[in-house]
Amino acid sequence: MSDPHSSDSSAFPDPVYKDTVLRPLFDGARAHHVDGFRAIDRAHLVMLVETGILDAASAGKIARALQAIDAEVDPAKLVYTGEVEDFFFLIEKELKARLGPDLGGRLHTARSRNDIDHTLFKLGLKTRLDLLLGKAIALCDTLIAAAEREKATLIVAYTHGQPAQPTTFGHYLAAVIEVLGRDIERLFEARAIVDLSPMGAAAITTSGFPIDRARVAQLLGFAAPLQNSYSCIAAVDYVTSTYGAIELLFLHLGRPIQDLQFWTSFEVGQVYVPNALVQISSIMPQKRNPVPIEHLRLLASQTFGRARAMLDVMHNTPFTDMNDSEGETQAMGYEAFDSAGRVLDLLAAVMAQIRIDPARVANNIRRSCITITELADSLVRREGLSFREGHEIAAAVARAVVAMDGDLPVDGFAPFVAAFAAATGRRPAIDAALFAELVSPEHFVAVRDRLGGPAPAPLGAAIAGYRDKAAAFAARMRQHADGQAAAADELERKFSALMGAA
Repeated sequence: MSDPHSSDSSAFPDPVYKDTVLRPLFDGARAHHVDGFRAIDRAHLVMLVETGILDAASAGKIARALQAIDAEVDPAKLVYTGEVEDFFFLIEKELKARLGPDLGGRLHTARSRNDIDHTLFKLGLKTRLDLLLGKAIALCDTLIAAAEREKATLIVAYTHGQPAQPTTFGHYLAAVIEVLGRDIERLFEARAIVDLSPMGAAAITTSGFPIDRARVAQLLGFAAPLQNSYSCIAAVDYVTSTYGAIELLFLHLGRPIQDLQFWTSFEVGQVYVPNALVQISSIMPQKRNPVPIEHLRLLASQTFGRARAMLDVMHNTPFTDMNDSEGETQAMGYEAFDSAGRVLDLLAAVMAQIRIDPARVANNIRRSCITITELADSLVRREGLSFREGHEIAAAVARAVVAMDGDLPVDGFAPFVAAFAAATGRRPAIDAALFAELVSPEHFVAVRDRLGGPAPAPLGAAIAGYRDKAAAFAARMRQHADGQAAAADELERKFSALMGAA
């Protein structure tokens, strides 16, 4: 049998491999990671000089060549030819062409495409996470303002898809705000995992050169280097934590979005959507279609699905550097960020403009008798009955009022007196005026003044707490932005100083 190696005259790259793998990877790198490549090259070069690995004169020539490449090579106009394997080798090829193979190859001392790639991906994720966090915090601020505005606005609250009890729109929004706050915390936690630099890990085990990993991390705006070098190229929890947090955020946002869809239906109608957010049917002139809410539901589901897909790609991959976590996967994940931003912007706009229709709410409360729970409670407190006995009396009243399509405060007193007498053998101490007050939605809300309830005191305290938390979120974002800006300024100063070196 002949040796296949001896007769193999093929040359890399195979044309099909070039078109199906290398070209898309190259295009993805020039679309998403040019700024990251530039920053990594400059930070690494500064560190090589500061540690004495490379002399200042040589570094100055490399710095000036990098500056020239930035000025003369437009990534948007590059067409992949297969002449070099990827974008990294294109920059190295340009350096060698300008400086010669020896000096042009010295920038790559003590680093690898492995640590470069994961650093690139983390830089890309940090930028996107900061943008997403800013939008999520803006939505939180919008919801807090709406909760304050609507803290006394009555709505029908539903359980199991049926009218359950009255509460306020502010109370409902407060629940949404609490979940969103926890989701924002998860995004911050994911960002903290992303904010650890892999540079200096090289291929797997760091380097025999006296590199300063902390200095490169500082110049690139990372909080610190990721400690274990194997982890730098193998641990993709920065990917899974990011997209896990996004997945949960949009799973959770999809639920109140679904409520908005239900509440704006003709049959319920307790939410009014202004004309600016309504499309009219092309054939049925009477229809008001609040289609932004449908788009919110769709885009939230798309975002959830894209984030989930990123977790699926990471499943059962080896604990090492591997293509599964690299360029094309990262680009796929960026689509989740794109749709996520659209949802957050649109939802904030919708929540700022929608209003509750008080007439529809009042009619739905009347038709559903949802204040009847407070009658049962009041019979325990005022008449000394057990809750179960009070519940049975209240149920009888509700059945009678619903049967007559009546109004509980107005039409419920006579059935109440009859049901009470049948159950207890006596007349209630509660008269008609007190009965009407006890079964009013305003009274229902006002007496629920325990922690977490919709009454003014607990709801007002909750909203104040949400404002404090949102302010703390904003302060963290400013701190991150200031840190990134300071790192970028220092890198620019240090790199500019190198360009002046003889």
